[in-house]
Amino acid sequence: MSEWKDKLSGNWNVVKGKLKQNYGELTDDDLTYAEGEEEELIGRIQKKTGKAREEIKNFIDKL
Repeated sequence: MSEWKDKLSGNWNVVKGKLKQNYGELTDDDLTYAEGEEEELIGRIQKKTGKAREEIKNFIDKL
């Protein structure tokens, strides 16, 4: 499992808060997360923010 996926499953509340701070347009609905649905989550964030998948993954990795 990649580092960003480990962060999602291990410390989701912190990651969620940081994503909302950095990407203010995200809502709780956008950030609904269930284990095993990491790619769907990244897709929702990407669609809402217009950021590249790798940029979002790298942001999560740096948390």
